[in-house]
Amino acid sequence: MHRLLTGAVLFVAVALTAGSADASTAASYVLKTGLPYHAYTPGYLNPSVTQANIHATICVSGYTTRIRPPTSYTTPLKISQLVKYGYVDRNVAHYEEDHLVSLEIGGSPKDPRNLWPEPYHVIVGGVDIGSYTKDKFENYLHRLVCAGTLKLATAQHEIETNWLSYWKADGRPKS
Repeated sequence: MHRLLTGAVLFVAVALTAGSADASTAASYVLKTGLPYHAYTPGYLNPSVTQANIHATICVSGYTTRIRPPTSYTTPLKISQLVKYGYVDRNVAHYEEDHLVSLEIGGSPKDPRNLWPEPYHVIVGGVDIGSYTKDKFENYLHRLVCAGTLKLATAQHEIETNWLSYWKADGRPKS
């Protein structure tokens, strides 16, 4: 189970995302790891969501639909972030403007620190670790949080620091 990850894995995750670089380095980092470039997208939480109120917020059907920002906000942000990240392919249809900490586990809906242009497909070692894979892991964490088997703060930490390590440690859940 992913709760067994050691501090060494977290140290490596932080070391990989530390430092500054130019935009081409940021794009290369994303395409090699499937993770956002931490200096640009560290994640940001929605202060209105707490462990005490999850059954009135994130665990209520339709919650994310009510708080999701419109494409009139996210598309211009995606376009500017494609430049900032240094992607050569700037076709907006190839990316999801993704919340690093997803709305269903209490991520901030509109803060640019929580949004990034995540490629739909990133193939690393023959495995697609793009946005569709991350979406499934977010759903998995959401179910655990709402079932009371995982604390909200733990789920948020896993997504913010290195969701791929936790996804792998949990046996690559599919939804």
